[in-house]
Amino acid sequence: MRAIMWRVVLGAALALAAVPRGAAAQNEGALRAAFEGRTVTVRIDMPATSQGVDVYPLDAVPLDVREVAQRLKDNGTALRIGQQAMVTKVVVKKNSHIEFQLGGGGYGTLGDWSGSTVNAVAAGETRAEKALRDSIKATSDRGQRQRMQRELDAQRSARERENARAAAEAQQANAARETLLRAKRVESGSRFNVRFRQGIPPEQLTPEGVMRALARWVDFGAATPAGAPTATPVVKDDATPAATGIAALRKGLLVEQVEALLGPASAVGESREGTLTLVRRTYRRDGMQVVGRFVNDVLIDFAITPR
Repeated sequence: MRAIMWRVVLGAALALAAVPRGAAAQNEGALRAAFEGRTVTVRIDMPATSQGVDVYPLDAVPLDVREVAQRLKDNGTALRIGQQAMVTKVVVKKNSHIEFQLGGGGYGTLGDWSGSTVNAVAAGETRAEKALRDSIKATSDRGQRQRMQRELDAQRSARERENARAAAEAQQANAARETLLRAKRVESGSRFNVRFRQGIPPEQLTPEGVMRALARWVDFGAATPAGAPTATPVVKDDATPAATGIAALRKGLLVEQVEALLGPASAVGESREGTLTLVRRTYRRDGMQVVGRFVNDVLIDFAITPR
C-alpha cells in the first residue's frame, strides 16, 4: 500500500514539474505575438552589448544604475533615451528570465565578428649582426674594428626602425579594428533581461506582465498598462540628468558625435606619431575651449580650458 502511495506522489510531482515548461513555451508564443516587430521607445540609455540591462521587477531596487553605467562605459551606447527601436525577439529562458531584445539584441552573440588583435613581432639580432659582433671581439686591428662597429650599428638601427614601423602599423590596425567594432556594437541594438530570483511568476508571463515590469524604462505607446509606474529616465550617472554638451563628452566618441554635442570645430590640425595620423580639433562651447585628439575619427583624449 505504501509503495502505491509513493508512486502516486511521485507521479503527481512529475506532472507538476512538467507544467511550467509547457506553460512557458505556450506563453513565449503569446509574448512573441504581442511584441515582436513592434516599435517601442526606450527611457534609458542602452549599452551596446548582448549583456543589455538587467531588471528585477520584484526587487525593492529593480535596476542597478551603476551596473548599467559600467556597461555603457565598456561598450558604448546602442540606444539613447527617447530613441525608438523595434522589438526583434522575445525569449523565455528556462524559469529564470525573459529576454526582451531591441534592434538585434546587442553585440556579442554567437556569430558576431570580433576580429583579431594584431601583434607586432619584434625581430631579434640577425646572423649578420652576430657575426659582426664576434668579428669585432676577435680582431686586433683598431681601424678594422671601428669599421665593423659602424656597420653593426647601422644594421641594428635598420632593424630597430623596422621593428618600430611594424609596431606602429599594428597599433594603427588595432585602432581601426576598435573603430569598426564600436560601429558594429552600436548597430546591433541591446536588450532587457527581466529576471526573477525564484522563478517566473505566471502573471509575469503575459504581455501585460512584461509591460508592467518594463514600464519605467520602455514606452510601449498607447498600450502601456493602466497603473504602471510613472516613467523616470535612468541615466549613466547616479541621480543626475542626461548629460548634454561638454558634460556628455567622453573618450571613444566619433567625430560626428562630438560635433553633435559641441558644434563644428573652430580649428583643425594634423600631426604624425609613427604611422598614425593624429587630428587635433578645437571647439568653443559655453565659454570653454575643448581641444580633442582623434585617431581614425575616434576621440582618444581631450582637454577643457576656459576660453
